[in-house]
Amino acid sequence: MANSNTTQAIEKLAAEIGENIYIDVAKWHLYLSDAHLHTTVAEKVYPLIENEELNEDAIISILRQIKVSLGAGRIEVSLLDLLPMQCQVNLIDLLEDYQKNR
Repeated sequence: MANSNTTQAIEKLAAEIGENIYIDVAKWHLYLSDAHLHTTVAEKVYPLIENEELNEDAIISILRQIKVSLGAGRIEVSLLDLLPMQCQVNLIDLLEDYQKNR
C-alpha cells in the first residue's frame, strides 16, 4: 500500500512540475509535461522530499544530471542549462511548498 501512495504522490508532484516549469528553447517555452520530463524530475527529487533533505544544491545537482536529447540525439544538454533562472527558483519554491503541505 505504501508503494501505491508513493506512486500517487510522485504523479501529483510530476503534474505540478509539468504545468508550472518550462525549458526555454529559442525563446519558446516548452513546459516539462510537454517535453515528457516532469515525471523524471519528480522521481528524482521525491526521495529528497521524503527524507526531508530538500535543498537548493541537491536540486541543482539533480537538474544537472538529467540530460535532454536535442537534434534527434545529436547533442545532450543538462536540464539545468535549459531552465531559465526564474524557472529554477520557481521549481525550488514549488518543491518546498510541496514538502510543507504533504
